[in-house]
Amino acid sequence: MTKILFIIPPHIPFDDFLAPRSTSKQVRKKDGKLYGSLVTDMPLGALSLSAYIKQYCKTDVETELLDFNIELNDIDTFSHASPMEYYEEYLRNQLAVEPDIIALSALFSSSYFNILDIAACCRKVFPDALMLAGGSVPTSMYAYLFNATDDFDAVCYGEGELPFAKLIDAEDRYALLDKHSSWITRKKIDENAIFGHEFIEDLDEIPFYDYDICKMEKYGANPAIMAYGSIKDKVDNFHIMTSRGCPFRCTFCASHKVHGRSMRYYSMPRVKDDLLRLRDQYGAKIFVFQDDHFMADTERAKEIARYVADLGVKAVFQNGLTLYALDKDMLKVLKSAGADQLVLPVESGSARVLKEIMRKPLKLSIAERVADDCRELGIYTNVNILIGMPGETKKDIEDSRQFLRKLNANWKIIVVATPLVGAEMHDICVEKNYINAADIGCDFRKAVVETEDFTAQYIQEISYDINLDVNFIHNIDFKLGEYELALKGFETAIRAKDDHGLAYHYASMCYEQLGDLEKAKKYQQVAIHAYENDPVWKNAFDKFNISPYNHDLNTHLQVWLEPEKASVA
Repeated sequence: MTKILFIIPPHIPFDDFLAPRSTSKQVRKKDGKLYGSLVTDMPLGALSLSAYIKQYCKTDVETELLDFNIELNDIDTFSHASPMEYYEEYLRNQLAVEPDIIALSALFSSSYFNILDIAACCRKVFPDALMLAGGSVPTSMYAYLFNATDDFDAVCYGEGELPFAKLIDAEDRYALLDKHSSWITRKKIDENAIFGHEFIEDLDEIPFYDYDICKMEKYGANPAIMAYGSIKDKVDNFHIMTSRGCPFRCTFCASHKVHGRSMRYYSMPRVKDDLLRLRDQYGAKIFVFQDDHFMADTERAKEIARYVADLGVKAVFQNGLTLYALDKDMLKVLKSAGADQLVLPVESGSARVLKEIMRKPLKLSIAERVADDCRELGIYTNVNILIGMPGETKKDIEDSRQFLRKLNANWKIIVVATPLVGAEMHDICVEKNYINAADIGCDFRKAVVETEDFTAQYIQEISYDINLDVNFIHNIDFKLGEYELALKGFETAIRAKDDHGLAYHYASMCYEQLGDLEKAKKYQQVAIHAYENDPVWKNAFDKFNISPYNHDLNTHLQVWLEPEKASVA
């Protein structure tokens, strides 16, 4: 029996978990302290690998999943002296098996330093285990990993089902690592070996994902799902992928490093069988689709959505859907599947940045049309925007601000552009010395790119300034008098940051307009307290010439007629 431990590292730097930035999403735990918010998505890579090796390996295997995101999300307080002490204590005392193979799987570059810490603890606690890593981060950052540590025996390049199964069944596993082109070792790097993918072309060969290794009750309290305005309580949500690959060449994306650029699909009978099983066997109430390019085949997408509707389950698309494919008919079908909230991956409000810098095939007029159609159909829309691409100028950023002010979407998610290793953006930043080597573990919360046009500090500040500008001062729903819709965004902001002075202020005004005077007064008191006691919120109110004491609608909406007062040079 070969015992395998899959480990998912925290998706954010541990320092950001223990001491989140004032502008980041936060969670107040029972100890009264604020911690960084962790995304607790089911790790589909590990679930797929576990299912595949159990079905196809001749060797008997036993698998266990340790996801530090759900473990940290679940604790009431963090009392350890350091992350390393926490990892080591958990590995020594809370595992069901002593592993023969440890496989770390990481999707986000912000996990990089956590990977190193966890690997060091694993090597200390289980010195004889075969130490492996896979997923987007190890695939793209293997050179960094091997330069930083000797704890890994090998890293898998790209998708892992076939290479991992062959490794498990190998008579001499270390010899297999030496000769298989999808396994990266220090020796092969020194020999300048060429590494390659080993894809499964027919995805139906992958068995039904091994959801049974998940602590399902802990995944129900997913902060990413509960950020949706229509979902406020713990729910039974299950993640799924119906395809792999993405043909686009957006310069900020590195997903092709794992799944390639060619589209591969699970067959429709297989997709329907999986969805039905999740509903009937596991009680799924929400399907969270994680495809990189769900809309690649629009008729297939419609068929899946209609089937979800027939099952009476809600569909959620966290990754955003390709805008050109979202005509009104498609939107109606998606809404019938319960997708009453969509992420629109606009990425920039500057036409020049989209075309020349991001190389994203999108016209802003399409984004405007989709946002208008969604509002007409009653679909709540979040818009993703990246600020700080190399080659972007301050004028481009202000163009984005002006576009977002008028875009008829409900909420705008403004993040800083992150140079992911494996993405063309990272290569540009390295070539032009726009980033430091110490910043390879950054994520969209922290600006690290500095160019001839801007500093990292400027991007950090302007991204949050635009967030406050377009989501509060120039909130479209508030302007239109759609106070219940506006409340969705403001209440979500409060759940993400429970001292958000502007969110409480505008939510208070919404409750007042809706006739809930008691809650309006309560929220106004919180806003006033933030203004009087927190310099951050006092500065925010004063910058936009807003007063928490004043609930006069005409005064607040006057800013729409004088937009220059809310601009920052």
